[in-house]
Amino acid sequence: MSDPLVSICIPCRNAGDYLSQAIDSILSQTWANIEIIVVDDGSTDSSRDVLRSYSHSRLLIIHGCLGSAAKSRNLAYKSAQGDFIKFFDADDILCSDAITSQMQRLLYRVDAVASSPWGRFYRDDLNTFKPNPQRVWRDMNALDWLVESWRDAQPMMQPGMFLIPRPLLEKAGGWDESLTLIDDFEFFARLFCSASDILFAQNATLYYRSGIPGSLSGQKSDKAILSAYHSLLKGTQYLHQKRPDPQASLSCANILQQFVYEVYPDHADLLQVVQKKIDDLGGSQLAVPGGPRFQHIRRLLGWKITRRIQKLLSQT
Repeated sequence: MSDPLVSICIPCRNAGDYLSQAIDSILSQTWANIEIIVVDDGSTDSSRDVLRSYSHSRLLIIHGCLGSAAKSRNLAYKSAQGDFIKFFDADDILCSDAITSQMQRLLYRVDAVASSPWGRFYRDDLNTFKPNPQRVWRDMNALDWLVESWRDAQPMMQPGMFLIPRPLLEKAGGWDESLTLIDDFEFFARLFCSASDILFAQNATLYYRSGIPGSLSGQKSDKAILSAYHSLLKGTQYLHQKRPDPQASLSCANILQQFVYEVYPDHADLLQVVQKKIDDLGGSQLAVPGGPRFQHIRRLLGWKITRRIQKLLSQT
């Protein structure tokens, strides 16, 4: 039997400076049976010119004005023919053995997801790349992966890290199109709650580009904060419904507590709901993040007053 087809689904909006590197890294994969679907979501930069420079039979380009990465990913997936799916951002890079390594780990299983190592690099300089090892860089039960990854409230659930069998994706459902900021948190929480195992592929490194001006991850608009709020509430609810034990409850509470730390003192209405969820889960043990000066003042005045002072100073 021939090797299964793997579909790489790429949403693109104004990623012209980085798009060719992303596509070239996919075309260079040692796994031969690959198709790439790029959805250009109304780009106004050089993205269309970059896409026009390719005339590869394995590359399908769809133009539209959808308005979100979630909608673009869903459209790409609907057009995909592959037995295995990878959602991939237009500004990241994949090592050449990534798909082969992940397919070898899956061994054509339809109940598991293959994960990968990852690290950050900045702008166009791969010399700045540094791996970012995490405790979940191993084979794990899918629910255990979520509990462990969320414990310190710093999970990495970037789409390019994971290879997904189509039957599992069909079971879990596509991307929530009502979300923008951290839509991957809700999506992978839901997906992993439908999976049996997360299988770690050591040689499938994702090079995650950081420090891009105006990136979605850096947005603090009311719309972005509301999206993060809904994504976190939904994702933690999925896990808690499957695992209402103390360890899972603490991980869910810590994730929500991080949101409180990041948003306070704004959005009091959202924080009230989130704090109630944290209390219902049994409370959080997450330490307040901040530098030495912040921690010194926090010990004197408490973290909330210190955060308010910090915000006032930032506005002057």
